[in-house]
Amino acid sequence: MSDDSFIREVNDEIRREQAQALWDRFGPALIVVAVLVVLGTAAFVGYRYWDETRANRSGDAFSQALKLANDGKNDEALTALDQLEKDGYGAYPLLARMRGATVKANKGDVPAAVKDFDEVAADTAIPQSIRDMARLRAALLLVDHGSFADVSSRVEALTSDTNTLRHTAREALGLSAWKEGKTQDALKLFDQIAADDGAPRNTRERATLMSELIRGSGSAS
Repeated sequence: MSDDSFIREVNDEIRREQAQALWDRFGPALIVVAVLVVLGTAAFVGYRYWDETRANRSGDAFSQALKLANDGKNDEALTALDQLEKDGYGAYPLLARMRGATVKANKGDVPAAVKDFDEVAADTAIPQSIRDMARLRAALLLVDHGSFADVSSRVEALTSDTNTLRHTAREALGLSAWKEGKTQDALKLFDQIAADDGAPRNTRERATLMSELIRGSGSAS
């Protein structure tokens, strides 16, 4: 055997011994890590599938409830929405609460609808933007079915210059004031909307029309 061959065999043996020593020291830990990675990946994939399945099921149930409502089957729609509110997943229970209130209003049960919207507005576990929307929805119903005080108690706080719902809140408050003979208050609100460049064009046009109507009636003086 040549010296080179002998040296190679010695080096190979040393490397094998080193590899064996490393395996004896770290092998079990590497196996545990590999198993944990596999289990973690399987758990993540399983959770995603479970999460998507529940979300899809709730989404399908919500779509079916909307179809029932659009078809005029309000009682069936309310039953489906009530069930979704109880066992729905993700944001669908809250969507079901809001849509259920709308269906009740469409049925003519305005007090029940207002009550539902008020409950959403009072629920501190719900995001503030949704609570504000519920207040506004209740106020819009009360323009025709309540007093100026009823409307004001719900949307007065939404009429500030920094609130994104201010245009509709001011319009609801203005219409309610006008109906109750508070023409100066109504005119001020409609003028605010008409002068607000951030308001949607159709909202500004309605506000301008109402301002002209109030001034033309002579009741603004």
